[in-house]
Order: sequence, then C-alpha cells, then structure tokens
Amino acid sequence: MTAYDLPTPFFIVYEERLRRNMALIADVSRRSGATIIMAFKANALWRTFPIAREYAAGSTASSVNELLLGAEELGGELHVYSPAYTDADIDIYLAHATHITFNSLSQLQRYGARARAAGVSTGLRVNPKCSVIETDIYNPALPGSRFGVDAAALADGLPEGVEGLHFHALCESSAQDLVAVLAAFEERFGHLLPSVKWLNMGGGHLMTREGYDIELLVSTIRSFRERHPGVQVILEPGSAWAWQTGDLVASVVDTVVNDGIATAILDVSFACHMPDTLEMPYTPAVAEANADGAVACRLGGNSCLSGDFKEGYRFDRLPQPGDRITLLDMNHYTTVKTTMFNGVHHPDIVLCGADGDCRYLRRFDYSDYKHRMN
Repeated sequence: MTAYDLPTPFFIVYEERLRRNMALIADVSRRSGATIIMAFKANALWRTFPIAREYAAGSTASSVNELLLGAEELGGELHVYSPAYTDADIDIYLAHATHITFNSLSQLQRYGARARAAGVSTGLRVNPKCSVIETDIYNPALPGSRFGVDAAALADGLPEGVEGLHFHALCESSAQDLVAVLAAFEERFGHLLPSVKWLNMGGGHLMTREGYDIELLVSTIRSFRERHPGVQVILEPGSAWAWQTGDLVASVVDTVVNDGIATAILDVSFACHMPDTLEMPYTPAVAEANADGAVACRLGGNSCLSGDFKEGYRFDRLPQPGDRITLLDMNHYTTVKTTMFNGVHHPDIVLCGADGDCRYLRRFDYSDYKHRMN
C-alpha cells in the first residue's frame, strides 16, 4: 500500500527524513559536547520513538502526561519544567524525573527540598530578557513574561540546593539568535555559573533547517564549555527533530466562488487540525500549488468557524472535488496541537443537577493523552 491508496485526511511521517534529522542532531551533540534531548511539545508520536531511541539522550516534559510518556516509551534522562507544579502532581514528577526546573523562587521554596530529598537534580529557570522572536505569542522574553526569575532576584547568588540554570528564549531560531541570547544570559547571570553543574539552553534551536549555521552552533557551545569547564550544556529542541519529516494529506470536497474569491473546501480544518497556522500565524506550503499559477484560490477548512481558511495560494487550474492537497511539514507541533498540546490535561466535565447535586460526566487521564498520540 502506498500513500496514494489511503483515503484522506491523514498525517504521514517519513522514517528516512526522521533519521536524517536525528543523525544530524546526534552529530551536533557529539562534536559540541552538549546533551541534546527531545521536547515532546513538538513531537510526541511515540510510535516513532523506537527510531528516536537510537539518537536521543532523553526527553523534556512540561506535564505529567509528557513525563509518563518519556518514562514509558523513550527513556534516558527525564527533564521536567512546568510554569507551576501543584501538590497533586509534584510527587509524580519527582518519582520519574532526573532533572526538575522551577519557574519561580516561590515554587523552588515550596518544592525544592522535596526534589532534593527524592534525588532529583534541581534547577531554576531564569529570564535573560533578550527578545529574538518577532511573534509575541511565541516570545517568552516579552516585558512582564511569566517565565523565569529576573537577575535582580539572584544578585546575591543561588538559593541552597540549586544545581542548574535554564533559559528558553528561542523559537525555530538561528545559531546567531542563540549567540545573542547566550551573551545576554552570561551578562546577567554569569556570576552564578561557578555554582552550577548544568545549564539548559532550552529549545528553539532549529538546526535541521536548511541554511542553519551548524558550525556556529557547535563552536558557540564548545566556547561556552571552555569558558565554564564542568558545566554540562543541555539543549532541548522540539521542531528540529521532526522538521520537514511529514505532511497532512487532504482532499478537496467542494469549490465555491463568492465575490470573485474562489475557495477550495477541504476535508480538514485549519482551526481543528492545524491551529498553529492561525496562532503563529503562517501559511503552510502546499505541494500542488504553483506560485506562478494562473488561478488564485483560498483553502478552506471544514469547520463552521468563519476564519477557518488560509489564502495566498495559486494553482495552474481551479481545484476540483476529489483533488488531493498536500500540506507540507505538518509533523512537528501540528500533530500535538491537534491532540493534546504539551500533554496538558483537559478539564473534567461536570453536570450540576437542578437539586444542586453535581456529578462527573467525564474525567481525563494519561490514557487519553497516550491513546490520542498512538
């Protein structure tokens, strides 16, 4: 059976492309000396993890669901970071994690001693306040950001028991962006480095993108390690592992023309299946489109949301019902955003009767997350 034999819609992932990316990442790790782990927020298709196990040193999780998936299906080092841990979930994190990063001094004060008692290496996220991301929704270094501790709060040194620091200020960024952020980090937090065992430089290192300066990345990490011997460098990219490794294949269901604007309505939805195209926003490339084509045509989703469409496409002819549309590079982030992004639990659903008695209609757990990513 080939992809052309399958009914649409479907996501498709290509093993050869995955291995190409992962081999590159493993080579960067070997040459730079950095430990590179995989972020599940961008890639959680665990049926592909037997491939990833050959290349990845471990994983990073931002929810209990992601952590359990890493423990069950990937192994290696298990790093966790959450904007806020709770009494209900902290012991689950500590039962599995090798490293835990706290987002604030108050969270560290609340749970740090328990983490150390559990033998989990404890870190603190800091904010280098260096913005290299143009789209605000993806920029963790905006003024007033809820992520990380300011340098002023650590002027006198690290709290007792903190072994690592973590910053994350990139998003599908370049090696040059890392150079800028790392310089800002060292300026603000360099006085703390003699006291730590590891530095996590976060994600967003899109080293598998064509044109990315791999040699600059390697030399930047090696230079940092020479300046700060004994500090383990950790990177946790997400997109880089699955970049350009899969597509979303759809079909045209109908074509409508109103006010001179043509729209090919698909059997998929941008809002439901590709929400990042509306959040970012960006226009996904389409294999069948032609920038020099004679016909302009929107692609419309099959939901009732008025804005469920993307425009800017041209074709050699007007798409017709039954035509296939291949939306390119729809593996990283898209597959998790169409299921359970970051492994974050869905809220319970409760019905409150007229008599005031409330009962659960549905409660969600790890099995819901894992089975949706199956």
